[in-house]
Amino acid sequence: MAFMVKHVVGGQLKNLTGGLTEEKPEAEKTDAAAKGMTQEEFEQYQQQLEEEKQEREADFAQKKAERATVRSHFRDKYRLPKNELDETQIQQAGDDVVLPTELAKMIAEDNQEETHKQSVLGQLTNIQNVDMDQLKDKAQATLEDLKKQTENCSLM
Repeated sequence: MAFMVKHVVGGQLKNLTGGLTEEKPEAEKTDAAAKGMTQEEFEQYQQQLEEEKQEREADFAQKKAERATVRSHFRDKYRLPKNELDETQIQQAGDDVVLPTELAKMIAEDNQEETHKQSVLGQLTNIQNVDMDQLKDKAQATLEDLKKQTENCSLM
């Protein structure tokens, strides 16, 4: 029903407006005059607005690429499936995608913590009631004893 009403009324409204949509050059002149500028100043103003818009879009694309880089880093880290949208955003931004320094520091700290947790000593720290200093001393004493025994061994 709404389609029928729109079709009937819409066609008549277009006829009533006539050639108003074709008068854009005059509208630009009136915009320039309304802002107190000459046509040349108005064109420069429009060009400046367009340049600022392009700059904002480039900055936004850069931010999107940085976010995509972070997401892809975490996908690699946790072995999650890759997202092609992130890859295309990174490629569109080019090679100048750089992580913010604070974020890079955080990632480096996370990597250090992960490597520590994956080590034997890192796993032992997770076990409760373990004295790490005593364990290290015992391990060093055992190594020293093995070295002394190998020095005294006639076969070696």
